[in-house]
Amino acid sequence: MWAAVAGRAASRWAGLPGYLGGGAGMVADLAPVYRYDQRGTGRSVWQGRHTFARHVGDLAELLDAWGVARAVLIGHSYGADLAARFCLAHPDRVAAVLLMCGPFLGDWRAGYRAERDRRMTEAQRERLRVLEELPHRSEEQEVELLTLAWFTDHSDHSDHFGYSGAGRGWRWAERDARLRRPVNWGMNRELGAAGRADPLDGHLDALRACLPARAELLGGCDDPRPLSALDDLARSLGLPLTRIEGGGHEPWLERPEAVRACLRRFVRGRS
Repeated sequence: MWAAVAGRAASRWAGLPGYLGGGAGMVADLAPVYRYDQRGTGRSVWQGRHTFARHVGDLAELLDAWGVARAVLIGHSYGADLAARFCLAHPDRVAAVLLMCGPFLGDWRAGYRAERDRRMTEAQRERLRVLEELPHRSEEQEVELLTLAWFTDHSDHSDHFGYSGAGRGWRWAERDARLRRPVNWGMNRELGAAGRADPLDGHLDALRACLPARAELLGGCDDPRPLSALDDLARSLGLPLTRIEGGGHEPWLERPEAVRACLRRFVRGRS
């Protein structure tokens, strides 16, 4: 399994290689920062079935290999779900946890799909549907599909610049569609189904009991995933939620200084 250590101290979709190098650089002078590609993604090649238990176990084994008894966990999107499940399985290994842009409670997917569709033109929605239904996609078709699926995650979407490439959100999505490859679609389907079959909603009492004393949430106010779902989680767990005004699903892109300040404050509190 590929891993890296940045500095001096410690996924949007499941199925993506690690992409939080920029966030790691914001705190690498405060503590050692460990990152890794989950099995079956990026430089961690693997074939087989994906389960939450397997991926939680992978993280525990990596902490053992790094000689880290207790870690400050920072997870984004699907990584926030994985961090929460790691807390449930190994509360003694977590010194603090920051959950960014996830996990979400309730039927958040319906609100997300509605907002994503609102941010797209009819032509973009139809093109995404056509690409999703292709049995096989070329490299450029895969990039086009991911760009269409991701550009609405950003706050700069309202003018529907789309294929003209004029909007920052579109440019960021197209860049990431080329860099965060290949997507492990099988892993995405398996873990997505596992999450729907066993959502974190059913483990909130246990999670509240095993969270470390320092646990927080962070969300972008312009994320198409409903911020109200993060509000619900914050209230259920009794945790503070930092709202990044003008930030989307990856708020460090639109509001890097606000996210940097939050990350540094959080890590300093445990270093």
